[in-house]
Formats: sequence, structure tokens, C-alpha cells
Amino acid sequence: MILSVLSDAGASDASSDPDKHTLKDAQEQAGQAASWVEQNWSAWLSIGLRILLIVVIAFVLRAVIRRTITKFVDRMNRRGESGATSALGGLLVNTERRRQRSEAIGSVLRSVASFVILGTAALMVLGAFKINLAPLLASAGVAGVAIGFGARNLVTDFLSGVFMILEDQYGVGDTIDAGVASGEVIEVGLRVTKLRGDEGEIWYVRNGEVKRIGNLSQGWSTATVDVTVRADEDLDKVKATLTEVAESMSKAEPWNEMLWGPIEVLGLDSVLLDSMVVGVSAKTMPGKSLTISRELRWRIKRAFDEAGIRIVGGVPVQVAGEAADPSAGVSAPSAYASATSPQSLAASPIPPANLSK
Repeated sequence: MILSVLSDAGASDASSDPDKHTLKDAQEQAGQAASWVEQNWSAWLSIGLRILLIVVIAFVLRAVIRRTITKFVDRMNRRGESGATSALGGLLVNTERRRQRSEAIGSVLRSVASFVILGTAALMVLGAFKINLAPLLASAGVAGVAIGFGARNLVTDFLSGVFMILEDQYGVGDTIDAGVASGEVIEVGLRVTKLRGDEGEIWYVRNGEVKRIGNLSQGWSTATVDVTVRADEDLDKVKATLTEVAESMSKAEPWNEMLWGPIEVLGLDSVLLDSMVVGVSAKTMPGKSLTISRELRWRIKRAFDEAGIRIVGGVPVQVAGEAADPSAGVSAPSAYASATSPQSLAASPIPPANLSK
């Protein structure tokens, strides 16, 4: 009986001290956590080291590739500068254009390399956490298809711009005909190309809308001049005068630098009753054909005036000895000038019928 009383007293003391129960529970939880950490610390350490290794390798590889691309771009620029030292290279190679093209290519390559390396590293990190990547990749694929359909014009413009730059179809300073617009290229982008028209307007042409491009600044241009003279002029005299003009212009500065070949007298293009056309042609620097044509016309006109050769065209040529007809340059009167002519009566409106009775 005494033992039962003591046990009841001990139970009552334990129930009256709740702090001892809390301390005991905390000790049990700490022991369980320590045992769980002891059992899994090696796995977590392995995962942490793997993630750290993936991140370090990704950033080191990205830095190495970007540095390699930068060196490649610098080499392209130096090669362009060395090519511009020769006389012909200086005419054919635009250093600024090559620099912008190489920088655009380097920017695209660096962006693609960073996207591929960092994206692959992110997937590897998720895989290290034992995350199932199949649903994620499937969702990304569906989202990519949806974005591709929604932004297909943007993707088309971007890809077209990349290939235009890689293939060097045109560059800053070139005069091009892009179909939808024409003018001088003032900026080449991956999505939009800016052109300045003949009247100073700026055209923003989407690269995906360009179906064909005519570059007027690559290679060489042709300056063609048609000279119309009287049909009774001495052909030998006309040819000798044109040849003299061609030789003098080929030796004069700065036209000798713009001409990439001799000025050729092509011969007769057409013969009419009162006139004949002699063709003159020259191979010029790109974009200088109009300038050469204007200067050539100027020199031909002055040479013909000194040689007594008349340039005709537009009005009938007056034959020597005939009296001038004052009405030759006046157009015939119109049949509609007279109100009583059959044409005027036929064209007059029909009067409405008299409906009043």
C-alpha cells in the first residue's frame, strides 16, 4: 500500500513538470535530425559539389568561347584593314562596313553560345536534384511551338538578317534596291534594315520581307551615254571627236580614279531619217556611273560645239536651204475647240426628256 502511494506521488510530480517533457521531445527530435543528417550528408555533399562543378565549368567554357569569338572578330577586322592598304583593295573594301559586319556576326555567335551553354547547365543542375525533366521539356516544346507560330514573322526577320550579314549581301554605305524600297543603307540590323531614299526619306525594311536585293555598290557600274546627231554628219569626224573626249577624260583627275576601264565608242545604235544615235560606254567605280555620265555629256557637248557637230533630238531637223516653218513646232488644233464640230456634238450630254405635259 505504501508503494502504490509513492508511485502515485511520482506520477503526479511528472505530470506537474511539463518542461521536462518538452526538453525530452527536443532531444529526441535533435537526435533524429542528427541521425538523418549523418545518413544523408554524403549525398547532399555530392549533389552540392556536382552543382558547383557544373556551374564553374559552364562559366569557364562560356568565357573561353566568348574570348575565342572576340579574337576571331578582331582577326577579321585586321584582315579587312590589311586588305584596304592596296589601291584596288581600298576601292573594293569598306573597312567600316567589314567592322560592323564582323561585330554583328560576333554578337550573334556570342549570344547563341551563351544561350546553349547556360541552358544546358541549367538542365544539368535540375537533373542533379533528381527532378524529372520530361514534363519540363515537353512544356518547353509546346511553349516554343506556340511562340514560334505567334512570332513567326519576328523569327523570319531575325533569321533573314543573320544570313544577310553572314553572306555579306550588303552593308552600310551600299546603294541597294530591296524591291519594297531602294536607297543607301545607313544601318543593318538583325530584324530591320534602314535605307535613306533619294529625297532624304528613311525606309525601315523588315529583313523577312526582302525577296530579292539588287546591290548597286558591289563590283563595278556601267556609264552609258547615247549621243544623237544629224544623219548627214561625218561618222569619222564624230568618232574621232568622241575618242578624243574619252582619252582626255581618262587622263584627267579625279575621273581617272573613278574609271575602271577605257571609255569605249560602241558605234551606231540606231539610224533614222533625220538623226542617228552613237553609243558611248565606260566601266566605273560602283555608284559613280551617274557622275561619270554627266561629266561625259558635258565634255561631249563642248567638244561637238567646237567641232561644229550638232546634237539633235526632240524636234525635226531643218535642212539647209529650206525656209523655216513657223507652225512646225505648233500642235494641230483640237476638234473639240469648235462647238459645232461633230466631235463636240457627239460628246455633248443628252438633254433630259421633258416630262411635263
